Amino acid sequence: MKEEHRLLIALQDLDIMIKEVKDKSTSNELKSLGFKLTGLQELQEAREKLVAKISPTLLQRYEKLSQHYTIAILPVTGDLCLGCFVKLPTSFFSSSNRSKLQACENCGRLLYIP
Repeated sequence: MKEEHRLLIALQDLDIMIKEVKDKSTSNELKSLGFKLTGLQELQEAREKLVAKISPTLLQRYEKLSQHYTIAILPVTGDLCLGCFVKLPTSFFSSSNRSKLQACENCGRLLYIP
């Protein structure tokens, strides 16, 4: 897997954490479980640093998908997209495509082969 793909996955994880901290119902639930929810500023700064390392084209594609899906980039397990559970075509698994991020033909999410 390319370094840029790893950065994109880390960005998605940060976005999920930021969303959870900002969401009042989720943050209240996490606080009631004993979690301290501090560091929103640090999360946002870490996000800015990651964004600077990702190509604008890939970032734009991710941002657009993340507006529609909580999880926009997913691993492929077996021969299924884990976003919509549609079986992927065999061409998806060709040796020339193994190291590329590809879009699911059904839901459009970015997929990678771990």
